[in-house]
Order: sequence, then C-alpha cells, then structure tokens
Amino acid sequence: INLPTIVISGITLVILIFLPRFSNRIPAALVAVAFGIVLSAVVDLTSLGVVLVGPISSGLPSLVLPDLSLFMELWPSALGIALMSCVESIAAARAFTHRGEEGPQPSQELIALGFANIGGGFTQAMPAGGGTSQTAVNDQVGAKSQIAGVVTAGVVVITLLFLAPLISLMPEATLGALVLVAAAGLIKLDEFRNIRVVRKHEFRWAIVAFFGVIVLGTLEGIFLAVLVSLLVLLFYAEHPPVYALGRKRGTNFFRSLNDHPEDETYEGLLIVKTEGLLFFANIHSVLEQAEELVREYRPSVLLIDGRTVPIIEYSAAKGLHDFDEALEDAGITLWIAALPEDAFHSLERTSLGKRMGRERLFVTLEEAVDSFQREWEIESI
Repeated sequence: INLPTIVISGITLVILIFLPRFSNRIPAALVAVAFGIVLSAVVDLTSLGVVLVGPISSGLPSLVLPDLSLFMELWPSALGIALMSCVESIAAARAFTHRGEEGPQPSQELIALGFANIGGGFTQAMPAGGGTSQTAVNDQVGAKSQIAGVVTAGVVVITLLFLAPLISLMPEATLGALVLVAAAGLIKLDEFRNIRVVRKHEFRWAIVAFFGVIVLGTLEGIFLAVLVSLLVLLFYAEHPPVYALGRKRGTNFFRSLNDHPEDETYEGLLIVKTEGLLFFANIHSVLEQAEELVREYRPSVLLIDGRTVPIIEYSAAKGLHDFDEALEDAGITLWIAALPEDAFHSLERTSLGKRMGRERLFVTLEEAVDSFQREWEIESI
C-alpha cells in the first residue's frame, strides 16, 4: 500500500461523490482530473511512489496496411477480445437504456463494432467496443445522443495534438477513482435478490460469473460465464420434463396433473407431454420418464402431446420406433398428436411414421382424445 496514492484516491472520491450534491452545474469529473494534474505538476509524485498515466504519443495516427502475417498468431486472442467487446457493448447498452427508449439490437451492434474495428485496422487503433465505464461516465454527465461520441472523439484529437503532455501528468489513482465512481452504479444488488427470488439456479450462475471476473480476470471470467451458460442449456436440453396431462373439466384445455390432480382423465388413456426438440442426447431421458409414467398409470393407449416439440431428429425417431415396438409387446398402443408442421412431416418420412400411419398420428390433441373415446365406447358395447 502506497499512502500518497491512497490519499489522492480518497480526495478524488470525495470530489466525485460530494461535489455534485452541492452543485450539479460544476463538472465533478473535470475538477477531479484538474486536481490530479495540478498536484502532479506542483509535487513530484513519482518520487513518492505514485504512478502516473505517463507519456502519451502526440499526433494523429497514420494509415497503414494490416500485417496479415500476424493472423495465425493473433486470431485466438482477437476472438476473445471480439467476444468480450460484443458482450460488454450490448450489456452496457441494455444497462443504460432508460424507460421509454428503444433497446439495443444485438445484430446491429455487432455490425457497427465490426466496421469500427475494420476501419481501426487501417489506422493502428486499439480494438473498439462499447465500455461500461465510459458509458457510465457519459450517463453521469447527462449525455443523451451520439453527439457525446463526436465530442469525445474531438477531445481525443485535441488531446493528441495539444494536451498529451498535460494528460500524461494525471495520476492513475485519479483515473481509477473516476472509473470506480462511474461503474459503481452498475452494481445492482436488487437484481441479484430478484434473480434469487425468481430462480435460485440462475442466481448461482450469476454468482459464478461475478466471482469468475473477479478471480480470473475480465476475459477469462466472461468465458467462464459463457461456458457455464452453455453447459446449463445443454443440461436442460438433455433432460426435458415429461409429465401426465389431464383435461380441465368443461374445456379443451389440457394441463399438468402434477399441478391439477383434479382434472379429467380417461381410463385406459395416458396423455404425456414433453417440451423442446427431441434429439440423440435427450431421447433416452424422455423415454425413461415416459416408461415410469406407463408403469404408474398402466394405460391401453399412450398419447404423446407434441405441441411443444419443434423438431424430431432421426436418432430420436429411431428411439421412438423401438419404444413403440416395446409398447406393442406389452399390449399398449402409441399415439402422437399435435406435432408442429416440420416435426410432423419429418416423422412421416421415418419408419415410425410409416408404421403408425394416419391412424395413430393426429392433427390435434382433442381429435386424438375424441378418437379414443369413440373406440372405448365401441369396445365397451
């Protein structure tokens, strides 16, 4: 710990926090920067161990062709920077979108960042992206439009041409305090509380992302958060729910018997529902859960509600075919109803679809239930 650095940081924080409370018309950030530069000009801060921003190259950058020979060496890091830049830009735009304003369009943001960096590649620019700390500073001083970016660019040009020696005197502690105060508003504990109330699993992932950035660093932390998100999505895709349905009495509305055990059911008919696409990674889990329900209810007909199954992959269709044969051996008939158009036509072309025919594939769930009731009445007679 360097005591002079702590003192400068403290004074800067006092200026940034308390000056706006006395007058909103005085730019606290500008006063804080001026204080740091003047102090550095009067006192030899480097001899006291205070780190300054240091020399800034003056003059405007010159045009230059990118060195393509560096592509293989730089592309992994460039990919990470691009990912981090895109994520941070969109996150900052969403965080600072005020009520009534149109939210950011991720694709449009990505195109803008791409063109900005293509242009920057010919002018020796640092990678461009929307930053939370810079956005926070703009928001704090009341920026409302793209004019703020134009003004910033103009100030940068003026600094490069004339003010670089002055800016080089600014203590890094002053710069750090500016970013700290601006970014502190981004930490919203209420959001963490709301996530925890709504869904504890998501709260855990938020904590993982939070500490990942703190412990591993920004880039590594974001990669960790993305990886955890993908693993969670993969887990849910591989373990879709399968549950029995009943019909709300007097309606054509079917819902989970777990939540509404009083709903109408039909002796000999078990209606089950699963959610999401069926593919090689989850068909085994889906069929296992369906088998458990079959053992519990012992139906004559097992009806699968396919309204929320957008895709049935070939491997899943093959698994359903084997399941249909096993049910047949046990004296149980498999029906499928209400598949979306793409899933229905895909299933029709498989061996299972040809085996079932239109007799066991229904357009709507109501049609399948009515068909079962007619057959049941005939068998009863």
